[in-house]
Amino acid sequence: MGLSREELITAMTEWEKAWNQHDLDGVMALFHEDVFFEHWHGARVKGKKALRDAWAPWFANHGGFRFTTEELIVDETAQKVLYRWQFDWPSLEKGYEGKPEKRRGVDVVHFQDGKIIQKITYSKTTVEIDGQRVRLTPASP
Repeated sequence: MGLSREELITAMTEWEKAWNQHDLDGVMALFHEDVFFEHWHGARVKGKKALRDAWAPWFANHGGFRFTTEELIVDETAQKVLYRWQFDWPSLEKGYEGKPEKRRGVDVVHFQDGKIIQKITYSKTTVEIDGQRVRLTPASP
């Protein structure tokens, strides 16, 4: 049985709260054991343990970040959520290190058995850093 519309919204609200508290355990609690994640730059991870292992260093080394929901579109029947977000943090972009960055993107989130089974992330290729629009440079493969 799937989650109700209200339960999906609550799950996403709790998930964002865990991210903003930099609580890796809280973030991971909402993932299905068989989760599939695809990062905006193309990296892919399968399985909850592998995802936790991939994210643990990032949580340990990148404080000061915050997500803000811009829009949440919920399909209760399909158990899917479109989460449009803004991400604020100290930039890591070359030449802008530590300056305030605003990044915007979308997560396509699928639920199964009340947990996130799939999360695909898309991000704009232009961000705002210290009040300036900056085009991101692609990372090398």
